[in-house]
Amino acid sequence: MTNERFENFIDDNDEWFSDIELRAIDLEKELSEWRESRARELAASAQRREHEHDTAEAAYLRERERERERERVETGHGRNPGRTSAARPRPRPAAGHAWPVTDNGRRPAKDRTRALVDRGRRTARQRRSRGGRKIAIASAAGLIVLIAGGMIVFRHGPSWPPGVATVKSEIAAACQNPNVVSEPSQVNFACGQDTSQILWVFALMTSNDNPGYADPKTGRKGLEPIAPAQGGQIAWSLNLHHPYNPFNAIDSLQVAARAVNNIIGGATLTGANGSPAVQPGLESKPANCARYTGSSAMITHAGFPSLCASPVISRAGQAALVADVYQQWMVGATAVAAQDVSVMFQNAGNPGDPQVQAILKSLPNPGR
Repeated sequence: MTNERFENFIDDNDEWFSDIELRAIDLEKELSEWRESRARELAASAQRREHEHDTAEAAYLRERERERERERVETGHGRNPGRTSAARPRPRPAAGHAWPVTDNGRRPAKDRTRALVDRGRRTARQRRSRGGRKIAIASAAGLIVLIAGGMIVFRHGPSWPPGVATVKSEIAAACQNPNVVSEPSQVNFACGQDTSQILWVFALMTSNDNPGYADPKTGRKGLEPIAPAQGGQIAWSLNLHHPYNPFNAIDSLQVAARAVNNIIGGATLTGANGSPAVQPGLESKPANCARYTGSSAMITHAGFPSLCASPVISRAGQAALVADVYQQWMVGATAVAAQDVSVMFQNAGNPGDPQVQAILKSLPNPGR
């Protein structure tokens, strides 16, 4: 079932990416068609303006020819011999047509100014048209680049199951309880800034992020499966201010955090005779400290569990510690299972790791 769910997850991502690619192709096609349509419109508009100009110029020339013909006729009959053709009013061109040119080949300054105000320079209009086309092409190219970049940036790669994000937020709430640290050593590996992933890795590997998990064989319950009686004993030290509920995700995580810290740092309890009873942790053995820190040096105090003199900060040391904690938390867990938990812990920020993906495929369906 997990394989099928994971494959469906990958297929959904591929379908999403394919859909984005098809949209980009459609958009590029529409932009290409728009550019071709715009080019045809501009060409038609230029031809229309040229035709209007030629028509106006031809009309003007015909009118000027008729005017000269009338002047010759009038001169031949002796009418108004003192009146020259320059005194005759000239017809104005229709609005929107080219202005006439005088006999000396230049338009009057007033007419040229008026023409520029009304219609502008043809070369300027052509430059604006060419500039508009360049802007449109550049905008389309930029849009395609943005879409392609978005597809690359937002394409989903391998990720953790959805329930992991929920458990992470619940861990942040559970770790607000100051009583999750071990007593009296104050070890807090379970809620450490760089090590708290141990809690969501344990939840994923044991209950598969299901707060309602219940194992009928072992009696373990909750997000971090534990026997209810054992969980109640640990919950007593957490000062929860409400009845412990193994199916409450926050309660389960707080109990697990305190248990993990006790497993590592040990605990000091009060015995039946009233004397302190020291329970050693994993760090109470020099051989373990040598594996975790590279040094077997110990810190010892009367009435306190012994601890490693050096902190567990190396990647390999933390991985070995997590594997040991898991085998004590899940009594009877195999070395292979402990190693899988260690791999998940080390790759908390790299769900695409091949080993992680193989482990995830072996898990049953997640609880949420």
